[in-house]
Amino acid sequence: MKLLLCSTCSTAEYSVDRAAVVDALVTAGLSDAVEISEVECLGGCDQSASIGLQSKDRATYVFSGVNVCADSNDIAATCETYLNSKDGWIENALACGRLRHLLRARIPAL
Repeated sequence: MKLLLCSTCSTAEYSVDRAAVVDALVTAGLSDAVEISEVECLGGCDQSASIGLQSKDRATYVFSGVNVCADSNDIAATCETYLNSKDGWIENALACGRLRHLLRARIPAL
């Protein structure tokens, strides 16, 4: 799967945000399953920062209002929930922590 991190609206230096997420993914044992991709805009500029989850034949998610460093463990938990869900469709978002309140779009797989 891809974890999309917006570099335009990052709440900190992009490299600091990325490092926090990498650490959380390693701690969660997900570093081999999640590829982090830098994107310039996910359209959530009014409530930065934005992140996305994307994978072939799975739903796509966009979250905004994310504090990437502070929410890094919730990001890792959301990635794990996404990977463990059927077709990427998260039915129970409790494990996602604060991110469950920051969802802006859930797009079904093609």
